[in-house]
Amino acid sequence: MKQNLGKVDRILRFTLAFWWLGPWAPSYALVWVNWLIFIVGWIALIESFTAWCWLHDALHINTKSK
Repeated sequence: MKQNLGKVDRILRFTLAFWWLGPWAPSYALVWVNWLIFIVGWIALIESFTAWCWLHDALHINTKSK
């Protein structure tokens, strides 16, 4: 697995994960929306630590050098 996320991407993903997984997470009446926010938050957290994004890999986007 080759890293394809740059420093700014990783910081933004970690910030999003910190917000969405913490007590400041938005809460909606629809349960599935809350679960979606929770799942996306975990994905963003994992990607911020591994510096690899499957969507960037699929679209051949590399921000590692930026």
